[in-house]
Amino acid sequence: MVIVTKPGTRNEDILRLRMEIESKGFIIHESRGENFCVLGVVGDTAKCDIRNIMVHEFVEKVLRIQEPYKKANRLFHPEDSIIDVAGVPIGGKKIQVIAGPCSVETRDQIISVAEDVKAAGSLLLRGGAYKPRTSPYSFQGLEEEGLDLLKEARAATGMPIVTEIMSVDKLDRFVEDVDMIQVGARNMQNFDLLKQLGKTNKPILLKRGLSATIEEWVMSAEYIMAGGNNNVILCERGIRTFETYTRNTLDLSAIPAVKKISHLPVVVDPSHAAGLWWMVEPLAKAAIAIGADGLIIEVHNDPENALCDGAQSLKPDRFEKLMKSLKVIAEAVDRTI
Repeated sequence: MVIVTKPGTRNEDILRLRMEIESKGFIIHESRGENFCVLGVVGDTAKCDIRNIMVHEFVEKVLRIQEPYKKANRLFHPEDSIIDVAGVPIGGKKIQVIAGPCSVETRDQIISVAEDVKAAGSLLLRGGAYKPRTSPYSFQGLEEEGLDLLKEARAATGMPIVTEIMSVDKLDRFVEDVDMIQVGARNMQNFDLLKQLGKTNKPILLKRGLSATIEEWVMSAEYIMAGGNNNVILCERGIRTFETYTRNTLDLSAIPAVKKISHLPVVVDPSHAAGLWWMVEPLAKAAIAIGADGLIIEVHNDPENALCDGAQSLKPDRFEKLMKSLKVIAEAVDRTI
């Protein structure tokens, strides 16, 4: 249930209403805008009499929510959220492009790619230190050494770093060293991990699961937010369908759908969706046109010899050309890159 107060309502009136509702065993999540206050009531609200709430003159309206997610719900938070990642905002008018190799391989490789993508206009550096692979015999990442190399790239370029966490036991290191923690598709419903991430204040990039519905995806975000961490960014990276031509099927319809029901920013990963470098460019353009708040694109200086996902990686010169064309599309939809 959501309670919206009238503009100019006094803080003491809001506090009194909160205490009244909480005394009945409900949990309150409060959100304030410039001219209003929204109280999200969590619990079995079917037992709550709306008339007893509307009796307060400062209450504008009371809405019952059928969806199981509350904090991620746009009804509770009507304004779009903007998440700060070490000084880089994700959400709002400016579209951010997160770029870098699928996997950190060497010091020279990650710093070289970081310098190239920064020069092209990317403000955030991605790179895998721990790599979840379908085959146990595939390259699994440099792990701790990979994190150290990402930190060196950040020191060299000033770019905040984004990398994927695999398990709870690495959380302390990630909180200390990583600017935005990525939760991969295979861990989208690792609820123990999500709960622990909810106890941090780090921005979380939450990728959609391989076969997850939109509601399941948003509910995973709710797990993190319910723990107290509201810094969640959703990432559409393609879902598993009957089609085998591409690695996955990019669900562009998910972007406006999520924005209809949630205030959280949404970025798109065209690299993992297609699995083919020549598809990354048109899919990235389509994502910007349909309303994505950002992109996460794989860039490698030598994709032919990449240890991971070279087939879907752009070379730096092609990435630079893509960034220029994306600026035109962003302007067409009244946004910037």
